[in-house]
Amino acid sequence: MNLCQFPRRRYTVGITPVEKLERLSALVGSPTLYCKRDDLLGLAGGGNKTRKLEFLMADALAKGADTIITCGAIQSNHCRLTLAAANKEGLFCQLVLEQRVPNSYDSLASGNNFLFNLLGVEAVHVVDGGSNLKEKMDTVANALRAQGRKPYIIPGGGSNAIGALGYVACAQELLQQLFEMELNIDAIVCTSGSAGTHAGLLTGIVASNAHIPVIGICINRKKEEQSQAVYDLCNQLALKLNLKEGPAYDDIIVFEEYIGEGYSRVTEDMLEAVKLVARTEAILLDPVYTGKTMAGLLDLQRKGYFNQMQNILFLHTGGSPALFAYTGYFFDK
Repeated sequence: MNLCQFPRRRYTVGITPVEKLERLSALVGSPTLYCKRDDLLGLAGGGNKTRKLEFLMADALAKGADTIITCGAIQSNHCRLTLAAANKEGLFCQLVLEQRVPNSYDSLASGNNFLFNLLGVEAVHVVDGGSNLKEKMDTVANALRAQGRKPYIIPGGGSNAIGALGYVACAQELLQQLFEMELNIDAIVCTSGSAGTHAGLLTGIVASNAHIPVIGICINRKKEEQSQAVYDLCNQLALKLNLKEGPAYDDIIVFEEYIGEGYSRVTEDMLEAVKLVARTEAILLDPVYTGKTMAGLLDLQRKGYFNQMQNILFLHTGGSPALFAYTGYFFDK
């Protein structure tokens, strides 16, 4: 794969580390757990969207954009990082925020909402859960065009074929790291949400002929729908990269059991996982994505899913600023 053919901005110095989770591994038993620390990526607070934005922002700049429009939930990590990237490039940014839990938006809330304001978002457009976010972003873009401006729309999560290139690049980075560490990984566990991270990583692994399963823990959709979303994006990536063959549908592994009552809704297993990782490894997970993903990993370990595997890598996609909007759930009662 020749990723050099695609324009790219760089927001991170060097590569993110792979850490052995010594104390957590000793506590839960085999397999041994490792963590790829993409929470340490550049921009305000870090997280996986930074890799996607390196390609998306380069495309926006190449097209002469002066304003970035994107969407997400009211505590969206993607929106925070998109706004931060826009600031780095001297662009305006407007956000469309979806209240997926009715009446949950609070303009004075902490977490990512506070950071939207600190980073100087130009405008926030709040819509009800289930709204057509693409249509709303198009409306915002048309209004800006009428003013003579040049908007560029980034889809939720940065999850299109351009953004997902960031995790194809991550797959290459990770495989080189593992080679230099002389570390054989039996499986990778990641969050599967808007599908860009899962699809990009899987496409990169398959195209490299690495034969490492990528296991997605779903945080917003049922297994069948999520698997199709990942597969569709893998196909788009294969075309963009001119691959002879991309991932097969059977390569897509998704678990839906850890969503709980819905996206961003608290689960007891998530609370347990976030506390456990903080207290054993001093690593902060988030309540919406990585907390539920780690809860899924630990439950699969307890159920013997990883019985024949020795080393599992957890992809930490960031999101810890969202913890500060959930503080009440974490105090021991």
